[in-house]
Amino acid sequence: MPRGRPRKKPTEILIKSAEMIGWALGGLEREILDTRQRLTALTAQANQLRLRIAAKAGTTASSAAPAAETDGSEAPVGRKRRRRKMSAEARRKISERMKKTWAERRKKT
Repeated sequence: MPRGRPRKKPTEILIKSAEMIGWALGGLEREILDTRQRLTALTAQANQLRLRIAAKAGTTASSAAPAAETDGSEAPVGRKRRRRKMSAEARRKISERMKKTWAERRKKT
């Protein structure tokens, strides 16, 4: 007579593991739904805050509130970044300095 616990059949193990996977998937799906609901609520709050900011600043609401569904890859809405404009004299000075630097570097090699 063999000692210890009787061995389980492979089919029983597969059924139990499939059941566990099903439970895990169910839990993940519930988490996904909860996360989507939280994201929707946060997006709505963000839009309300944008509208309040726009109302205080006196701008139109359409420029302050982007579309409700965004994937986060877009740049934030706001002022455009301005480029500095360099005078011709400043460009000339920089050019001369760089030519001098590169000439010295060529002499070393």
